[in-house]
Amino acid sequence: MSSALFVAGTDTGIGKTHAACTLIHALRAAGHSVCGMKPVASGCIETMHGLRNEDALALQAASAPPPAYEEINPVALREPLSPHLAAAHAGVTIALPPLHTAFQKLYARYDVVVVEGVGGWRVPLSPGLLASDLPKAWNLPVMLVVGLRLGCLNHALLSAEAIQADGCRLAGWIGNCIDPAMAAIEENIDTLRTLLPVPCLGILPHGLPPERASHLLDQAALRC
Repeated sequence: MSSALFVAGTDTGIGKTHAACTLIHALRAAGHSVCGMKPVASGCIETMHGLRNEDALALQAASAPPPAYEEINPVALREPLSPHLAAAHAGVTIALPPLHTAFQKLYARYDVVVVEGVGGWRVPLSPGLLASDLPKAWNLPVMLVVGLRLGCLNHALLSAEAIQADGCRLAGWIGNCIDPAMAAIEENIDTLRTLLPVPCLGILPHGLPPERASHLLDQAALRC
């Protein structure tokens, strides 16, 4: 098992956070100290403690022991836009070194760090920096979350190809049932199992909380 991994998604809004939290709970159940991380988050809300992101808060709550929010989400942006736009509107430049520093602090303290990306694989963070540059720079295996809905086959295959073309190790994939009314869902899952070149760790049912869904993940595959 790697001491850190990167959770990528086939698109935005397909349940990366849900899958990441499920992974965290599964790893905790195996006896590890585990922390989630959301290096960059847009769509944050103003609180008495500063800008906070719903996904990052969920990762913080799932982590054991929970770290400070600023360690989980070092770049919090207010507007719900692509990070490079939200950062530009806020007068912020997203750079790799501060993100790397935050990652290294967590990496030194936890058995496993689960790093959640933002949007899909190719989301721009700033001129010359993409979301995909984080797992490349940190040499992290990638877990692909496939949002199970119409169009997921194309998105999953293109994402897998891009991850591998970038020289990253695609370690596995998790299906997340975001559309409970999806037609031919089992046939689509079977197609993904056949066409994706890595094992499926599990299929997450719609509406099942991460702590209850964690037992559905294949522990043997997770250790790979």
